[in-house]
Amino acid sequence: MPVEAPSLLRLEKTSLREQALSALRRAITTGQLKPGTHLVETDLSEALQISRGTLREAMRQLQQEGLISAGARGRMSVRHLDAKEITDIFNVRAALESLAAGELARRGDRAEVVATLRSAVDDMQRWAESDLEGRIEADLRFHRTMCQLSGNETLLHSWSSLEGSIRMSIMYAGVERALKNMDAKRHLCIVEAIESGDDAAAAETVRDHMHTAAAVLVDGQK
Repeated sequence: MPVEAPSLLRLEKTSLREQALSALRRAITTGQLKPGTHLVETDLSEALQISRGTLREAMRQLQQEGLISAGARGRMSVRHLDAKEITDIFNVRAALESLAAGELARRGDRAEVVATLRSAVDDMQRWAESDLEGRIEADLRFHRTMCQLSGNETLLHSWSSLEGSIRMSIMYAGVERALKNMDAKRHLCIVEAIESGDDAAAAETVRDHMHTAAAVLVDGQK
């Protein structure tokens, strides 16, 4: 049975949309497109070599993720976070991820969970001397994996809905402070707390981790 051409065109369009989405997300997350930058459709569609319609689809997704926002006359720009928003994001992360850590510390298959998380930390260490994008993605994978392993779908959905804001928060205070928060040793402490089987200690370790990370970004504390 012959394949209809429109279906192939839809696949091609979807692929272009996903590529544009990935490129723009990467540019925003790494700070190439800085907060407050106005996104001009003509310039971006030309740079990405896609139609303005495909670009708009990608931008709608970025808006849903919280990476860009609409201003006057619907003009899109890279979202700008203030100190309170950063603190709020990390407070919510602390609540979600401490819940995940506590649940993991109580698991009967804790050894397998710990092995998976140690692998995620190893991945962070492998990317430590690499490009910024790779380091950011390795950091996000660790935290996403912890939420996934909890088996709590509501928790994972809540974390995923916050991921765009998390990405925006990473580069809030520049590369140097971002890299401090992505240090693999800081994340190994979480794994070791989960491995101990003490759910209260595991949860508290995550809360301390998030409090310190927020302070590094907002106050410049070490």
